[in-house]
Amino acid sequence: MANIELDTLRKEFGTGGQTVVAVENVDLDIHDGEFLVLVGPSGCGKTTTLRCIAGLEDVTSGTITFGSRDVTDLRARDRDVAMVFQNYALYPHMDVRDNLGFGLKLSTKLTTDEIHRRVEDAAAMLGIEELLGDKPKELSGGQQQRVALGRAIVREPEVFLMDEPLSNLDAKLRAEMRTELQELQHELGVTTVYVTHDQTEAMAMGDRIAVMNDGVLQQVGAPETVYRSPTNEFVANFIGSPSINLFTAEVEGSTLVGPRDFAYDLEDTAPVAGYDRVRVGIRPEDMQMVSEGGTTATVTVAEHMGNENFLYLELDGHEMTARIDSAIRPQAGETVQFTFDEDALYLFDPDTGDALKTKTDDVDTDVATMATE
Repeated sequence: MANIELDTLRKEFGTGGQTVVAVENVDLDIHDGEFLVLVGPSGCGKTTTLRCIAGLEDVTSGTITFGSRDVTDLRARDRDVAMVFQNYALYPHMDVRDNLGFGLKLSTKLTTDEIHRRVEDAAAMLGIEELLGDKPKELSGGQQQRVALGRAIVREPEVFLMDEPLSNLDAKLRAEMRTELQELQHELGVTTVYVTHDQTEAMAMGDRIAVMNDGVLQQVGAPETVYRSPTNEFVANFIGSPSINLFTAEVEGSTLVGPRDFAYDLEDTAPVAGYDRVRVGIRPEDMQMVSEGGTTATVTVAEHMGNENFLYLELDGHEMTARIDSAIRPQAGETVQFTFDEDALYLFDPDTGDALKTKTDDVDTDVATMATE
């Protein structure tokens, strides 16, 4: 196994006489045996970063090392990596057994018996022993995904690289496969880099998550740390479902004054010192419905989820979401009042987006330490 280190990794593409920077000076240390998730919106550079690690893209500048080995200029076949793609890329004319073992026959000098052993072991691990004689067209989406994973496992590589491997599955099967993937990775202990645009998937699966935007690495940390202590407004807005509520407020002494009748008195004014306005963030689960003394908003939609309710609120043109107890059931068109604890308040610089205040006070020390190692 190996740790992976990206040192000022940069990847440019030239198109139509113009240069497009897909990955901009990324520094990232992926620990040995870690499950790291690269997450971000479409076009943020996460797949390009993965392809650079794999050797499928030449880097413009910077270095990539596996352990003490510099692999920057090595071909993909010489890096000892195994990839799993969104498209399962199974050979339709081969049965499962041959799909699993074909790569070993081509790229290794293993004996037929050793290849057979690896195929049988991988099939048993994935619970697909009874499918070894079937063709891909006879398999369900989940079974095809297991075969694609098995083809990577039999390689016994230093590194697993996965590019949105679950996106073709339905929601229920995707949730099941998330659990299976985590169990499998922990059992094998192979350093894994997993790409997804689904922040819920990232939060559920990663030992750490690395958030990217416009080719720039925004933040790396344990899921809880990134959620509670985002480095900037982009990360706060991207991580979390439903998304964080955001609006601009004026700073008047110790009071934040925002849309409609929003006025919030701060006990701690240090985060807003020197600012005449800030961006305010409130997580949906931190909004509390009160009978009086709060900010007034109008319910536009109420979603009753059984164990909880989502309220979509209008606040002078700002749409907000509250995640509340299922016993509270206001209807569309009603006015409600909400408040929140100051500990739950997020504040951001209105120009740079940098975090001024987050929910850091009671983050577990071990989690915070892990995120900065």
